[in-house]
Amino acid sequence: MKNNNEYIYIDGNSLTLEQFEEITVYNKKIKLSETAKKQIIKCREFIDEIIAKDEVVYGLTTGFGKFSTIRIPQHEIAELQENLIISHATGVGPSFSIPEIRGIMLLRINVLAKGHSGIRLSTLETLIEMLNKEVHPVIPEKGSVGASGDLAPLSHLALVLLGMGEAFYQGERLDGSKAMEKAGIIPVKLAAKEGLALNNGTQVMTAVGAMALLRAEHLTRLADITAAATIDALLATPNAFDKLIHELRPHEGQLKSSANISKLLQNSPLRDSHIDCENVQDAYSLRCTSQVHGAVRDSLAFVRKSITIEFNSATDNPLIFPDERKVISGGNFHGEPIAFACDILGFTVSELANISERRMEQMFNPSLNRNLKPFLAPKPGLHSGFMIAQLTAASLVSENKVLAHPASVDSIPTSANQEDHVSMGTIGAVKARNIVNNTTYVLAIELMAAAQALDEREIKSSASIEKIKKIVRNIVPHFDSDVVMYPLLENMKTLVESDEVKNLLTEELTLE
Repeated sequence: MKNNNEYIYIDGNSLTLEQFEEITVYNKKIKLSETAKKQIIKCREFIDEIIAKDEVVYGLTTGFGKFSTIRIPQHEIAELQENLIISHATGVGPSFSIPEIRGIMLLRINVLAKGHSGIRLSTLETLIEMLNKEVHPVIPEKGSVGASGDLAPLSHLALVLLGMGEAFYQGERLDGSKAMEKAGIIPVKLAAKEGLALNNGTQVMTAVGAMALLRAEHLTRLADITAAATIDALLATPNAFDKLIHELRPHEGQLKSSANISKLLQNSPLRDSHIDCENVQDAYSLRCTSQVHGAVRDSLAFVRKSITIEFNSATDNPLIFPDERKVISGGNFHGEPIAFACDILGFTVSELANISERRMEQMFNPSLNRNLKPFLAPKPGLHSGFMIAQLTAASLVSENKVLAHPASVDSIPTSANQEDHVSMGTIGAVKARNIVNNTTYVLAIELMAAAQALDEREIKSSASIEKIKKIVRNIVPHFDSDVVMYPLLENMKTLVESDEVKNLLTEELTLE
């Protein structure tokens, strides 16, 4: 939810996921805090002292990677930094989306604001101006191995800062120099250490992972309501969601999911119509929903913790400590913490889709339910109903299973074996994002099918489920015959990702 302040202040230490969403999705503007400015200036003054003394320091007066033993004379230091960006911008493939690019820019700004990277205040202010004026560098998805951070994609970001590369601006993809000119921003000429400060770190994998996490957290609430709608449509028993059961296995996510589903099913006339039926227990995909959804929630809580720490961490190399008069070369750029988090994010969210497709089978297969038409077809045989929509869901679930293989278990040595173990974290982040996207489609299909199944029951469900069903019916009509379904599937995906549905779930229905 957006706040009403004109700016969000960046200090390198306190950026939250909620602020991240404000800036990346809703284009909130940012400013540096005064404390951050002072720290940046102090750090830069220390760098200038080192250069003036002509000391040998990695990345300041030496080459990079395997070339770290080669001394660079003072008159070539500025050229060294520019060459670093030019030579490392080797990404390929489609560009990240604009919200993802904004996230990458924001996280790079936040890291530099910590005042341990040695960048000049004027250079960082230019990058902030680019974000605020919506000059978004074209950053290809492929080319990072996740250590030394996201070198290639971050170099594409820095290219535009130098007046090179390409950028999106006012709906166009332009040469970087043209985009900067149109926005009235003067490109930067890099000084010592600034190239490394701009392209060394984990901000690409972290930003893409954070965007996927925010969507995944919404899916956990959406999954609870799609499951509740399906459970009621199938005349299933709500006994499996009794809090007495879940208090004996008090995983936090499980408790939240079971409470959500119980609340959604509360006072359902449809439930009351079969309260004395012979049904004692249901298939696992119904009965164990809270256990599965809850485990996803708990995994996402771990991912949130890891990403929030990384938001406010210094991940470039070397790191500058002006108070201690030290420049230390280390390995904070290694993406393993985020690589693990993104792999966990991907394979756990895939289970939301997996169990959702199995709940659909309960609705579509007449041998598994009570008196629903096969595939919810209006006239079975003449009509196919949801028969092939289920195939689409099955296809997406199967793709998720392939994508769920962890990227972080792989490592290929590079840079003449100097960089001999890497994280592949950015590959994991992109895979997680794609799994979240596929899962959104699957849940959208289930919700659309559940609305059709509830219509067949004639008796209304609970007020909460009927409220969601009404929103669905504004997008998708009840099917009295077969229809061209693919536009409706796209519309449903847009709907379930909309602010309208997010606000309904988190505010009016108060799902946790």
